[in-house]
Amino acid sequence: MTERRTRYPGPIAAAAVHPHGLVAQGFAEDAALAAVLDRYPADLFDINLYDYDDEGQVSLRTGARGRLDGGQLLEAIQQGRLWVNMRDVERGWPELWRATMAEFDRVMGDAYPGLKAASRNGQLILSSPKARVPYHFDASGVILFHLRGRKRLFVFPGDEAHLPERSMEQVIARQTTEEIPYVRAFEQDAQAIDLEPGQALTWPFFAPHRVENLDRFCVSLSVDFQTWASRFRRGALYTNAVLRSRGGTPRSTDRMGQAELAARWAASVLLKRTGALKSRLEGFERDFEPDVGAVDGAGRLSVDPAGGQG
Repeated sequence: MTERRTRYPGPIAAAAVHPHGLVAQGFAEDAALAAVLDRYPADLFDINLYDYDDEGQVSLRTGARGRLDGGQLLEAIQQGRLWVNMRDVERGWPELWRATMAEFDRVMGDAYPGLKAASRNGQLILSSPKARVPYHFDASGVILFHLRGRKRLFVFPGDEAHLPERSMEQVIARQTTEEIPYVRAFEQDAQAIDLEPGQALTWPFFAPHRVENLDRFCVSLSVDFQTWASRFRRGALYTNAVLRSRGGTPRSTDRMGQAELAARWAASVLLKRTGALKSRLEGFERDFEPDVGAVDGAGRLSVDPAGGQG
């Protein structure tokens, strides 16, 4: 029997690798990537550069899409230290999304027949050979389809020590980014998995994890999905964040039954509509754009004649 690596219920108890058939369809080849980079909506790009101190603590720089054409942008990513998320693949690259959804249904149906996805969303991830993503969690279920290169994921237990609910509340309420408190001692508890092209990785809902590329340019497609159970939990955490911001001391969602979680989710829908907590993530200042030959692939921002960023 697989040891459960999370305190949250659900069919995914621990990280597991599954085969997929997307690589042979050519989506991760240079020509296909350059073409999609040319046409992908600029507002759907997240371009990040992470720096780490000796204790593994991270600082984040964010970049703009810039003015490079698709081939040049791809070259900058392949030479640098960038992590590029292309959000809403279902809108930005529908052909890839359709093929991925067929693989999603097959993989999840075979491995977790009781799991019913109420929503799905995709992001295409292009990352430089030496890129690393810090310790964080996703507020959803995730299956990562790996298409090119080699990367190593470290998946940590989803208990209160590694994943404090107060930190989860702040992330879900968009008061901070997905990074959560990290200490090096956590590494002894990690489940390390090396991914090759043609492999997909699942892990328990909300499980903390970090990522390292293994000296190769990498392409992956991350599919985030919600079940009704995870949606209730996420909504309850948002409601708790609002209550805590008002001086309340809400009880942990671990102690709530499904009826209470559902009620807190319903409350979160109303709270979001009324703007109960303003996001603190809207005003991230972008301080670079990709540039071929620049250090880490990050060059100076372009400025248009009107004084705006290019």
